[in-house]
Amino acid sequence: MSSWRNTTAEPTTRGLLRPGETARVAGLRRDAPVAPPLEPFVERYWSVSWDLTGRPPYRSEVLSHPSVNLSVETGTDPRFGVDLPAVLLHGVVPRRFVVDLTGTGRATAAKFRPGGWVAMGGRPPARGTAVPLAGQLPGLDAAALLPAVLAEEDDDARAAVLDAALTPLAPEPSPAYLDLGALLERMAADRDLVRVDQVAALAGTSTRSLQRLFAGYVGVNPKAVLARYRLQDAAAAIDGGEVTDLAGLAASLGWFDQSHFSREFRSVVGVTPSAYLARARAGT
Repeated sequence: MSSWRNTTAEPTTRGLLRPGETARVAGLRRDAPVAPPLEPFVERYWSVSWDLTGRPPYRSEVLSHPSVNLSVETGTDPRFGVDLPAVLLHGVVPRRFVVDLTGTGRATAAKFRPGGWVAMGGRPPARGTAVPLAGQLPGLDAAALLPAVLAEEDDDARAAVLDAALTPLAPEPSPAYLDLGALLERMAADRDLVRVDQVAALAGTSTRSLQRLFAGYVGVNPKAVLARYRLQDAAAAIDGGEVTDLAGLAASLGWFDQSHFSREFRSVVGVTPSAYLARARAGT
């Protein structure tokens, strides 16, 4: 049986668009320990809170990973069309995750590794949806989980409640899933991986077999996952002040030319790379 080893030290803000701007509005992202049996399935716990009383809404946007998130959410206003408080299951987001922060609110969540929710035995939610947890993972009782999390004020303590509820449900991970996890980490970390055939060769399998594996666990195809990781790299480079030449950035991340890069970036992020760069430089 393969064993799990997490080889990446991924920044907690990877995928968060305009992280500096968002940090001025909301308290973001605190990691908490994940129990060893859950490490193959759950990447991290995170939290966010805000108080915009008397202030306009703020639109938070994330170029999210191809992951399922399980969140416990409170707030003065409904969110995702659901009255709060609630335990929500968020499906893989095909473009960018957008939420308008209003009033006061708070969320504590488990971010599963790509494919981790399915590997745990969970029913995969539809892409781009946020639905009440009820019945989505055998053995996980939303009615009991909600008050247990809300009884804690500290973010780490809330994450510990999620961890304690999920740990008994962790199965022995299959070798196929462990191999997929290692492959996905390599895809995220290696900027030279820009084509599906490269990934298939790395996995020692055919492109069709790779597509079936991703369909079964992740819910999106390997081409879309690769594109998402490279777009995350592009946004992070822009936000980090590393970019002076968008054409050079596009070439370094595997796009055929700047126009292809610009179209794909705008399709997913919602603005062109040049507009995103201008906003990052303005700090607004």
